[in-house]
Amino acid sequence: MRESRLDLINRWLTRITERVQLDPNSVFPSEELLDHVPLLVDGIASCIENPALSIGADAPVIAKAMELGALRHSQGFDEYQILKEFEILGGVMFAFLTRTVRDLDQPCENADLLVCSHRLFNAITLIQQATIVHYQELLRERVKERESRLRGFNQALSHEMKNRLGATMGAAEILALGEVGSADERNQILKILQRNLASMRATIDNLVELSRLDFDARQARHVPLRSAVAESARQLRSFGEQSGVRIEIGEDFPVVEVGAAAIELCLTNLISNAIKYHDRSKSDRWVRIAAEVERVDGPPRVVVRVTDNGLGVPLDERPRLFEQFFRATHEHTGEIEGTGLGLSIVRETAKSLGGSAWAEFKDGESIFAFSIPSRRGADAEVTAPA
Repeated sequence: MRESRLDLINRWLTRITERVQLDPNSVFPSEELLDHVPLLVDGIASCIENPALSIGADAPVIAKAMELGALRHSQGFDEYQILKEFEILGGVMFAFLTRTVRDLDQPCENADLLVCSHRLFNAITLIQQATIVHYQELLRERVKERESRLRGFNQALSHEMKNRLGATMGAAEILALGEVGSADERNQILKILQRNLASMRATIDNLVELSRLDFDARQARHVPLRSAVAESARQLRSFGEQSGVRIEIGEDFPVVEVGAAAIELCLTNLISNAIKYHDRSKSDRWVRIAAEVERVDGPPRVVVRVTDNGLGVPLDERPRLFEQFFRATHEHTGEIEGTGLGLSIVRETAKSLGGSAWAEFKDGESIFAFSIPSRRGADAEVTAPA
C-alpha cells in the first residue's frame, strides 16, 4: 500500500473529479498539500499493519486530515460532498486490498481478511471524522461571525427605516392638514414623500434578494457569469440613458457559472452607484464591467470589476466606503437618492459566498470590485474566455 500510495492518490483524485465535478487543479490546489496527502495512505497502512497503532494518535495524519477539512471549507464544500469524497477513498482502498489479496502467492485465512478489512474501515472512518470535525468547527465560526454582522446590520437598518418612515409620515401630515401655502411648497413635500418611499422600496427589494442567499446553494439558480452581467446591465440601461451614462460590458469573460441572485444583487448596486455619481462636467460618461479568474496564493477566484469615470470619492472618505449608511460627500450629494446601504450589501453578499469586496482609484477612474471562489461544476473551463 505504501509503495502504491501515489497511484492510489491519483485514483482518488480522478474519482473525485468525476463524481463531484471539480476542476482537477482544485481538488488539491497546492503542491504542499498534494505532496503530503500520501501521509493519509501511510497512516492507513500503519493501522492495518499494526493493530496497536491508532490513526487518532498519529499527529501528522490527523493534522493532514484537518488541513483537508480547512481546504474543503474554503472551497465551499458541504458535508455531503465530504462524505462522498471519503466514500470514494474507501472504494479505492478496498479495491486495492481486493487486488492485493487476489495476487497473494500464499494462502490467507478468511478471518485475517475480515480483520484487515475492519482495520481499513476503522482507519478511513477516523480520518474522515478528523476532517469533518475541523470543517464543522470552521463552519460554526463563519456562522457565528455572520450572525454577529447580521445583528449589527439589522440594528442599523431598523434605525434608518424608522427615520425614513418618520420623515414620510411628517410630510404626509403636513399635506393632510392643508397648511401648504403654494404649489411649489406642495411639490417639495411630494418630492420628499416620493424620495423616502422610493428609498424604502429599494431597501426592501435588496433585503428580499439577500434572503435568497440563505437557500441551499444546490437549489439556487445558476447562470453563466456573462448572463448575470448582461441582465444587471439591462435592468439599469434606461437609468443610465437618462443620466447620459453608457454601460459597457467587456469582451472576454471567464466561462463560469454563478448564483444569479447574489451576483445580480452585487452588480445592480455597483452599476447603479456608478450611474448616480456620474460627473456632469464630462460629455463622455461610462460604466464598464469586466471579469477574470485570478490565482494568487490559493484557489482560483472570480473577480468582477465595475469601473467608471464619475465623481470619484474624496481620499479621506475612502476607508469608510463599505460602512452601512455612509455616503461620500460631493457637491451634488443632496440631489442623489440613496440610503448608503448599497456597498455594505455588496460586501456582505460577497462575504457570504466566501469572497470579498473592495475599491480602487487610479487615473481619474473609480473601480469597485468583488470576488467569489471559483470552485465547482462548470468552473472546469475557467481559463477559457466567453
